[in-house]
Amino acid sequence: MPLNKDIKKVLVVGSGPIIIGQAAEFDYAGTQACRALREEGIEVVLVNSNPATIMTDTHMADKLYVEPLTPEVLKNIIRKERPDSMLATLGGQTGLNLAMELHEQGFLKEMNVKLLGTDIESIKKSEDRELFKETMQSIGEPVIESDIVNDVDSAVAFAEKIGYPVIVRPAYTLGGTGGGIANDEKELRETCESGLQASLVHQCLIERSVAGYKEIEYEVLRDAKGNCITVCSMENIDPVGIHTGDSIVTAPAQTLRDKEYQMLRSAAINIIGALGIEGGCNVQYALDTDSMKYYLIEVNPRVSRSSALASKATGYPIARVAAKIAIGYSLDEIPNGVTGKTYACFEPTIDYVVMKFPRWPFDKFTAADKALGTKMKATGEVMSIGGNFEAALCKAVRSLELNLDSLESKFTKPYDDEQLLERIAMQDDERLFLIAEAMRRGMKNSVIHDITKIDYFFLDKIRSIVEMEEELRRTPADELTRPRLLRAKRLGIGDAAIARFTQTTEAEIREKRKSMNINPTYRMVDTCAAEFEAVSPYYYSTYGDENEATVPENKTVVVLGSGPIRIGQGVEFDYCSVHSVWALREKGYDTVIINNNPETVSTDFDTSDRLYFEPLTPEDVVNVLDQEKPVGVVVQFGGQTAIKLAKHVVAAGYKLLGTSLEHIDAAEDREVFDNVLESIGVARPKGLTVFTEEEAVKAAEELGYPVLVRPSYVLGGQGMEIAHDEKNIREYMRIIGRQTQEHPILVDKYMLGKELEVDALSDGENILIPGIMEHIERAGVHSGDSISVYPPVSFDKERVEEIIDVTHKLAKALKIVGLMNIQYVISKDKLYVIEVNPRASRTVPYISKVTGVPFIWLAMDVQLGAKVPELGYGTGLYPPRDTYAVKVPVFSFEKLAGVEVSLGPEMKSTGEVLGVDRDYNQAVLKGLIGAGTRVPYDGGKVIVTVADADKKEVVPIAAALDFLGFEIYATSGTAAVLKDSFVEVNEVNPLDGESPNIQELLESGEVKLLINTPTKGRRATSDGFKMRRMAVEHRIPCMTSLDTAKALVHCLKLRKSDKELEPFDLREITNA
Repeated sequence: MPLNKDIKKVLVVGSGPIIIGQAAEFDYAGTQACRALREEGIEVVLVNSNPATIMTDTHMADKLYVEPLTPEVLKNIIRKERPDSMLATLGGQTGLNLAMELHEQGFLKEMNVKLLGTDIESIKKSEDRELFKETMQSIGEPVIESDIVNDVDSAVAFAEKIGYPVIVRPAYTLGGTGGGIANDEKELRETCESGLQASLVHQCLIERSVAGYKEIEYEVLRDAKGNCITVCSMENIDPVGIHTGDSIVTAPAQTLRDKEYQMLRSAAINIIGALGIEGGCNVQYALDTDSMKYYLIEVNPRVSRSSALASKATGYPIARVAAKIAIGYSLDEIPNGVTGKTYACFEPTIDYVVMKFPRWPFDKFTAADKALGTKMKATGEVMSIGGNFEAALCKAVRSLELNLDSLESKFTKPYDDEQLLERIAMQDDERLFLIAEAMRRGMKNSVIHDITKIDYFFLDKIRSIVEMEEELRRTPADELTRPRLLRAKRLGIGDAAIARFTQTTEAEIREKRKSMNINPTYRMVDTCAAEFEAVSPYYYSTYGDENEATVPENKTVVVLGSGPIRIGQGVEFDYCSVHSVWALREKGYDTVIINNNPETVSTDFDTSDRLYFEPLTPEDVVNVLDQEKPVGVVVQFGGQTAIKLAKHVVAAGYKLLGTSLEHIDAAEDREVFDNVLESIGVARPKGLTVFTEEEAVKAAEELGYPVLVRPSYVLGGQGMEIAHDEKNIREYMRIIGRQTQEHPILVDKYMLGKELEVDALSDGENILIPGIMEHIERAGVHSGDSISVYPPVSFDKERVEEIIDVTHKLAKALKIVGLMNIQYVISKDKLYVIEVNPRASRTVPYISKVTGVPFIWLAMDVQLGAKVPELGYGTGLYPPRDTYAVKVPVFSFEKLAGVEVSLGPEMKSTGEVLGVDRDYNQAVLKGLIGAGTRVPYDGGKVIVTVADADKKEVVPIAAALDFLGFEIYATSGTAAVLKDSFVEVNEVNPLDGESPNIQELLESGEVKLLINTPTKGRRATSDGFKMRRMAVEHRIPCMTSLDTAKALVHCLKLRKSDKELEPFDLREITNA
């Protein structure tokens, strides 16, 4: 069918902020969809709350609303814009749930808005557990024995009938939110209660556990005619029992016999037809290979995380095709953008192995529960491509940026054999390396299989890597023959690991490899196993004979990407990388991206001229540079990942565009940086550099407590902590692991005050500052976890002039060419510099969008030789808008049991949202709503219990809540201070005190807000820690900073909900 001419104006719904379970894959999908619709002449109205994405760029849609994703906000936008259609299936579970709510309320029908793609009945059949079960049984597809429940007692009764363990799957949720495996009644009651709270319709499926079966996925596409193709099969290396987002996944499926493959493929086509899905769909199975029996686990009637993996694994643009299907096209009418010759009905062919490896946040959250189950915990993932399974796995491990270059890890060594097997039985992030260690010690595959149920095929492949590593360990470097080295490289083992095993240096291995003519060749991902030539090529390295990468004729620039999404380095850096590529292409350069994140726009098939899906390690990057011979390499936009590679790029003889390596190091090196600041008369908190615990204690005593301690060369405040006494310092030094550090530990005097940050563009002489951002929370909370306000509301003209002047001095002194980010603190009315980053920061997308300054494009011009005054945006501070933009962090604490909720100098947020309004407090309110805060519009009970130092400051906050009609509860110390200040308060006992106590209150369902500032130190056993965790688990807003609580109270004084807030088109504001 051709394009549906009735479709003129489409509302596209995004997925909101990045959280665990829903990451950048929907930025990639939404971006493809918007482009696919606009090229058909359809007007696109986009709503999404995430300012960090390409999707929310002003040129991606005709109208752009960066607004909270709630039904009431969508209603207001629909009333204002009057779209004829709505596309929600590319916005993840968030988009799907919003569409369902608006339909159930009758609003879509009332406004005559048609839902494009998969219709409501089909969504219900897939998402509603009862309807899904009935539909599958009607077509003879096997579903696991299960029951749908709406209360905990029903779940317990069913589990007693079928026996434990059981799996809890809440309806209409993402990433396994609220679900899990329950081994007994106690676990079931806890998990089911959490699942019912998380479910949009207060419904859970309780099913018999089939843990241990193989988990297989198929990505399927279907059009309105009923044409259907399978894009890709995928197989989880971990058997059923671990969420697919937390599993190592390979594509295509590796261990299926042809009969099994065809059986599951036919079932997938049968299922998608019965559900009536139009567009993309993911089908997950549990397969018992002994009996050839399979069960359907679930179907996602939308583009999903697995869709992004399947799309990047095959080169097939699933989201783009799904968008075209939604507006009326059939598969045989949609051209394949990769080949330019075939059509979308042509099933992709894969002649290589793809590996997806999750990136967990446990390096940040060392106290978190690391056990993996049906609730997803990974913040991101990497993808690698190899000519064989072993190469793909080794490349994936190198891509994680966890200082792992092989399957050997130090943390496996302390266990004896018995302990090792016990650890292997635990499903956590270390299991692969523990298995490799067991093999290293001679344990048989049968023993490991009996414990893990991992297929023998995968165990054999892991063993072949381990055996190669051990063979290298027995080989002195001077006896390393060409056949042995070539075999190691074909198995994907990196030069650094080979050097370590053979006791030599990486440089010597590289030299030896080159002298033996062992060089990587690059093969193309083209969707058709080279049957047709690709017009949008992307490549992976192998050590074969044929090199499919051609020598570039045009001048080429290589952009280094930012790798996997993790806390501290998110999709913001992908935004920067993509814009730099677009800017370079406009200037006439061939562009090359090196990256390994399958969720992002940077790894889309047509973003750059050439894409290399490779680990971001010195070896892999330099290999690509040797192939491409670029005139310049861009490292400013890939976060700390790319900046760390700068020295290797220069050492290999390639030119950095922008700030030189010498001046990048000057900003990172404490001593050099201090000398620069002194030479220009700029103040910074006093600090010292240390390597050992005793040195740290001495430094802290010299500076005076409290002090801020942190490692150098880190991102996201990793390892930062405020130490209030000697005990804190000693504890910190032990936690970071080593007595002697490779890089020094920085000990700074902690300055309490107002924090702000500036992104600036410099040509070495002139600067441009798009905007100054003020943090609501005082210094001590990481900038990524602070609510950030543009333009600032607390500074007078003289202070602003001082900030501009100091920024200019720093840019000139550090000889910055391109972007820089500076963080300041104003303490006792004096301006101090906290740190300078000689690169793009997390705030670049946000400040670019709200000011209308195309920051990355201008930065690219400067890196290519332009001067700031020539760019047309002036110098100094760009004139501020008359609109407030408030960036609010988003956390995923409910997914990570055992993680401290209170905020500090180490970043904890997984994403962010934006609130935009002409009224400051309304902008803050929009941000809080968008971040998922359950704003208590209608009053209710509030618990206030704060540290002694905060008791006086909390009084006006409590008084305002009292005035607004809230019922305040406080523990004895806080209650006494509030009573003395004439605030009406109910005294309540501590968590484990006599009734009434805080635990009873939190479990009552009546508490609408908890305000709790932690006491000093880190004790997971404290009442405060338990109270904050309990609030998170009961979905009660928990404010651990009085500045945040104060901002919320000001919002409550508005007496407005999302229903009364006017939505703003960002294009109107930035074009004003």
